[in-house]
Amino acid sequence: MNFLIPLKSNSGLKLILMKIKTILVEDEPLAREGLKSYIREIEFLDLVAVCENALEANDALSSENPDLMFLDIQMPKITGLDFLKSLKKPPLVIFTTAFPNYALQGFELDVVDYLVKPYPFDRFLKAVNKARDLFKLKNPPDLNSSQPKDHFYVKVDNILKRVDFADIVYIEGMENYVAIHTTNGRLITLMTMKSMEESLPIGEFYRVHKTYIISKAKVKGIIGNEIDMGISKVPLSRVRRSEIISDLTGN
Repeated sequence: MNFLIPLKSNSGLKLILMKIKTILVEDEPLAREGLKSYIREIEFLDLVAVCENALEANDALSSENPDLMFLDIQMPKITGLDFLKSLKKPPLVIFTTAFPNYALQGFELDVVDYLVKPYPFDRFLKAVNKARDLFKLKNPPDLNSSQPKDHFYVKVDNILKRVDFADIVYIEGMENYVAIHTTNGRLITLMTMKSMEESLPIGEFYRVHKTYIISKAKVKGIIGNEIDMGISKVPLSRVRRSEIISDLTGN
């Protein structure tokens, strides 16, 4: 699914980027390439399989479990209409065809839209926007979920960036901003330390100082009142020193 869905947390609403998994079923090479180029222009579509016939599509449905299928009607061996009728739980479907006389049959099968070749990009866009709206209706976000299990998203220079928990080394508070130091570099985002702490999985990260949160898995050692995180050393609060050492060593 790459549109934004709000998720509630203790600190308010967050945004998570999602994509609609899409497959393309088209036996004509030129039409197939044209539709591929259209799909790649749409940020919220994730093209996971390109199929030349219904048999390939059948395998792709099983292996990829797509959310949306662009399906040509006139294909060898089995038509798109008959193929769709054979599916017990089809994904959302947009028919593509050079023959407008199949439109009624298509809509009787509850398809999202019916594109008659050659169709311009604005007509294609109208169809995929309709598919996105239907997808969101069928898959409402879980507003009771705090965040994804292994990552979250932060806004950096007006770009929403994914941060994997496994990549975080430590987090540094800077007034109303935080610097997330990862194995891939540093990200600075507008967020309080409290909000950041609430975004992290319990038991995997420690608030070791007023302005520092560390990843338990990335600790290299403790030297006096500093924690060696490999890429840098961070201060360890005297108040929390005993607790942190006890938890790290299991004593």
